[in-house]
Amino acid sequence: MALIRKSDIDEVRSRVNLGDVVGEYVTLKSAGVGSLKGLCPFHDERTPSFHVRPQVGFYHCFGCGEGGDVYTFLQRMDHVTFAEAVERMAQRIGYQLHYEDGQAATDQGNRSRLLGANEAAAEFFVEQLGSEEAEIGRTFLGERGFDQGAAQRFGVGFAPQSWDALSSHLKAKGYTEAELVTAGLLSQGDRGAYDRFRGRLVWPIRDLTGSTVGFGARRLREDDKGPKYLNTPETPVYHKSSVLYGLDLAKRDVSRGRQVVVVEGYTDVMACHLAGITTAVATCGTSFGVDHIKVLRRVLGDDSGLGEVVFTFDPDAAGQKAAMRAFSEERRFAAQTYVAVGPEGLDPCDLRLTRGDDAVRRMIQGKKPMFEFAIKQILAD
Repeated sequence: MALIRKSDIDEVRSRVNLGDVVGEYVTLKSAGVGSLKGLCPFHDERTPSFHVRPQVGFYHCFGCGEGGDVYTFLQRMDHVTFAEAVERMAQRIGYQLHYEDGQAATDQGNRSRLLGANEAAAEFFVEQLGSEEAEIGRTFLGERGFDQGAAQRFGVGFAPQSWDALSSHLKAKGYTEAELVTAGLLSQGDRGAYDRFRGRLVWPIRDLTGSTVGFGARRLREDDKGPKYLNTPETPVYHKSSVLYGLDLAKRDVSRGRQVVVVEGYTDVMACHLAGITTAVATCGTSFGVDHIKVLRRVLGDDSGLGEVVFTFDPDAAGQKAAMRAFSEERRFAAQTYVAVGPEGLDPCDLRLTRGDDAVRRMIQGKKPMFEFAIKQILAD
């Protein structure tokens, strides 16, 4: 990836109000001329020792010693890279970055357009969930124990059955057909482009920064001959091998508690979070792999080996195969790995529905070391 020009890095840093950025994460109060203070987000404390000086552009905690500028803060809070932090702040203030390789600036501009289209699509889908046509989707959610509040919390939406409802909406907002195809929102057919997601419940898939990079859509009608789950294809902003659904919501608790729970589906993530397991994430239509491990290591900060990764697998053959695949990659973690299996093989969503939130929490608490699970599987074979 091309390097961002240092002059731009400095310029963005000087233009961003650090107090405003930190204030989105920490409740700040005046601490004298040019200074703000609040409870440190990097360690537990009862008396505020975290100070921010917006005019200088630096923060410092007198309790734990953490300090730095706006880029350091975002890297620590949201587990983004330095370049991602710079790009995020540049986008925030509307600043055009320049790269050592001029082409990269164009690529970044294209990326921003694709992310913008995805965000507009997510808003459209959420709005459609309240339509008469979406009753089948609301029923699906209700039957699984999810009310309107749960749908709003996770950004669940509905894609109309129409072939061009989304494309017409986004074109009216200034997006071109080519951009929508590139974003994976439209598919190409013999008669032209058409909406990829139709007549389905839709979950937005977000990256660590909270940007919507893709979608997962669940089939609702029996006459829908497509796959049960249809995901965004590989795009310049969506790479399924390195995306984990729900990580944008879970990242802070994962980092704070040094534990992540890996489940199998979107509704399992919802069920876990609603039951208080706010560190749950899921792969998006693909097996858990090496790139997912890299992402989790970044959030866990698990170089000490004290972090925990808890996998939940279905008890069927496919689930056992997935467990053994995860075991084969265990050495790549500098963390302790576990397996949690629900009673009677129930997944978190069904377990919550039939036995309540406590049962989901007990399932995770009853985790077993991965190596024990793997040995039993090997001996059983």
